[in-house]
Amino acid sequence: MHKAHELSRPRRYLPSTALLSAFEAVCRTGSTAAASRELSLTQGAVSRLVQQLEGQLGVQLFRRERRRLVPTTAATAYARDIRKALDLIARASLGLRANPDGGTLSLAILPTFGTRWLAPRLPGFLAAHPGVTINLGTRLQRFDFAREGFDAAIHFGAPDWPDAEHLKLFDESMIACASPEFCAAHPVHGPNDLTALPLLQLESRPMVWARWFEAHGVQAPARRGMLFDQFATMIQAAIHGVGVALLPEFLAQSEVAEGRLQRIAGEAVRGLGAYYLVWPKDDAGHRPRVAFQAWLDAECAVLR
Repeated sequence: MHKAHELSRPRRYLPSTALLSAFEAVCRTGSTAAASRELSLTQGAVSRLVQQLEGQLGVQLFRRERRRLVPTTAATAYARDIRKALDLIARASLGLRANPDGGTLSLAILPTFGTRWLAPRLPGFLAAHPGVTINLGTRLQRFDFAREGFDAAIHFGAPDWPDAEHLKLFDESMIACASPEFCAAHPVHGPNDLTALPLLQLESRPMVWARWFEAHGVQAPARRGMLFDQFATMIQAAIHGVGVALLPEFLAQSEVAEGRLQRIAGEAVRGLGAYYLVWPKDDAGHRPRVAFQAWLDAECAVLR
């Protein structure tokens, strides 16, 4: 029923991209002159396109003031939505051109997970699936798949992404780490010793230190250290001796193996969430996503 309704939209509400591009360019650049240069059209042509759009929608989008077009408040809001739609069309067209067979997967990734864990493994997937192109974009928060244009996303937390399917990849296991120089200057003999040290924390994991101390039978201190928005910057801060970092074990492996960080004070503690691959419920089996899902599931098996 819903799809049938969408297909029956009056054409007046589906303006051509030429009309919408002219309108969006005038709103963004602030003048028909700037828009005409960007679109390689005359000012007169841009003005006519804007007038045609107003006529088709039956809404005045601009006030004419001293030969200038000033967008109305409603037009400014409309331009934001149109800009997103035009960007989605452009991205789809670029993806089609890059891979005419249609084997493109647009994937939203968490920054550190994507750059440190996923990226080094992607060549293996691409070698096994030569017809697939993967486009990556960083997103820290949940979003609307339909509006953003992604086919899937890496999500941390609970299986609670609205209107999405979830594939659990693995739980997060946290370990306390510090640089060798920091450890030499601040000897740690047990979890209780950490209460007097600067404890680095992540914005998205505000309770993880409390959980770690509770698991080791220690009262968590009220004082903390620096606050970070990404694990990558926290890892670098720990390497340079700023404090003790509580890190996902899979992300800290290379620094620990190379001796730039040391595990200290206690066992790994399960974090407050897990990593998931999520995709829209109305996905009818997008081939690149299905292939990536199977590959990622196998890659994560060793971490479960």
